Amino acid sequence: MKHIFANLFTAGLVTCPFAATAQMVDAAQIRPILDATKYNWVAVREWEGQDLVYFTHLLTWRCGLTKIQYSINSVAVDMNWAFVPCDETSSNPMALSDEQKIYGNFALNSVQSITVKITYDDGGQDTVTLQRAAIQIQ
Repeated sequence: MKHIFANLFTAGLVTCPFAATAQMVDAAQIRPILDATKYNWVAVREWEGQDLVYFTHLLTWRCGLTKIQYSINSVAVDMNWAFVPCDETSSNPMALSDEQKIYGNFALNSVQSITVKITYDDGGQDTVTLQRAAIQIQ
């Protein structure tokens, strides 16, 4: 049955009741997503004798953000993560440019926790502290 519906949709005989044109480009649109995925904002990976801290998830939703701050092993956020502004005129404004750095390098096993603070384009802020064991990827 699933294949029949897919064929009808592809043939143009069935259409969606809505237009899929939404661009997730402001705080009102991305806040629910970042609230739901708070414990995935960053990840840690051991690679070639280093800890790599990935900011990819937050960077994908950067269109509604003005600032990403973080700290390693401290709750006092004291570093800024630079990001290339999204191009809202693009067909995919959330796409990351080749110039965007997506991870930071740290000494192996030096990252035990990460505190991340984001500032939305409406001035709202949110913070989370994540323990290495909860965000380490293999």
